[in-house]
Amino acid sequence: MSSSKNDYFAGLDIGSSFIRVVIARMDEETEKPRVIGFGTAPSQGMRKGLIVDVDEVAKGAADAIENAERMADVTIDKAYVSVGGAHISALPSRGVVAVGRADGRISEEDVNRVIDAARAVALAQNREIIHAIPKDFRVDGEAGMKNVVGMSGVRLEVDSVLVCGASPFLRNLERVLDLIDLKPQEFIPSAIACARAVLTPRHKELGVLLLDIGGATTDVAIFEEGTCIQVGVIPIGGAHITNDIAIGLKTSLDIAERVKNDFGSALPASISKRDSINAADLDPRESGQFSRKAIAEIIEARLEEIFELANEELKKVERSRMLPAGVVISGGSASIPGILELAKKSFRLPSQLGYADDFDGAELGNAFSLGAALGLVLMASDMNNQKSSASFKLPKMPRLTSNKKSSFHEDKIKRFFRSLLP
Repeated sequence: MSSSKNDYFAGLDIGSSFIRVVIARMDEETEKPRVIGFGTAPSQGMRKGLIVDVDEVAKGAADAIENAERMADVTIDKAYVSVGGAHISALPSRGVVAVGRADGRISEEDVNRVIDAARAVALAQNREIIHAIPKDFRVDGEAGMKNVVGMSGVRLEVDSVLVCGASPFLRNLERVLDLIDLKPQEFIPSAIACARAVLTPRHKELGVLLLDIGGATTDVAIFEEGTCIQVGVIPIGGAHITNDIAIGLKTSLDIAERVKNDFGSALPASISKRDSINAADLDPRESGQFSRKAIAEIIEARLEEIFELANEELKKVERSRMLPAGVVISGGSASIPGILELAKKSFRLPSQLGYADDFDGAELGNAFSLGAALGLVLMASDMNNQKSSASFKLPKMPRLTSNKKSSFHEDKIKRFFRSLLP
């Protein structure tokens, strides 16, 4: 196996149902990442998106990495790692500082200081900041500014979104990475990673809601004017739909999963009451008939609940029914027939499926469930390009330690997120 470790990007997405790894290299001709390997493994040891068994999660991550390494013919020792789960929340914050230079010109240091000021908020003892995402800046009260370095003023302010997580989960995630001897280059919220893969700059500029429907959770990200204005996690996902079907049909979870994937629909009105499935065709031990209309009603009810909770996230930032680019749906459950029609009805917004199309190599663009993993390697590529073109050195991200209270990111990630602002 190749030992080259400096010319690839790797993303590790520890999801609530599956662990996914993507390895990519930059294609010199297309200047896009080329996927050279990917691997998956069941997320044993996860519950509701949280790590409850470190050893089981580490085993699954090691298996997924081994599969990706075998396909890519490269050994990885570093990766961009997603952070997800129901413990993720967002908090608006504002930072204010005086411009440091005597001539009033705003420097990179001033921008770093004002973002640090926005991060200086009181959190519960078991919470910490993962990301501080700047929305826009104010200079002497003038709002709506995106890139203020080089401008002149006396007072500098920033409105930020602080993405926070539970410290115990983050420590458990670190422990998993230590067990598999993998160095985290950056930790990225799953919703932000998925957004990088499936949303276009036009989506983000006009205003869009991203729903990444996973197994046990649904990641939510809202963008407007090119930047993220809200991040959240809904503690309901595709596995809940499967559970509902199993209870409603009085069958096993395995059969319920097959029914959902092969015969599911989010539009019961389009299905005849006489349309049924012979249970014995799915499992010889089963008997009777499963009504497809009843199955669709079960799926519709659960998806409507997810959409209703997502709309609550829109209401938090006063954007309900007010996003011109509408709703983009990704994740494993995005393939359920009729989900777009139901989303249009629920949100009263245009809706579409989220595809990752910035890749060459392996045909993964239509794999809804790989959105976060693909987004991680795209963000790694973005960071690498920023580093090579920047006139300043980007500092190395410090590793988290269990005996030191700290946030995930310092100057490097601040500069990266500012680079996403138009």
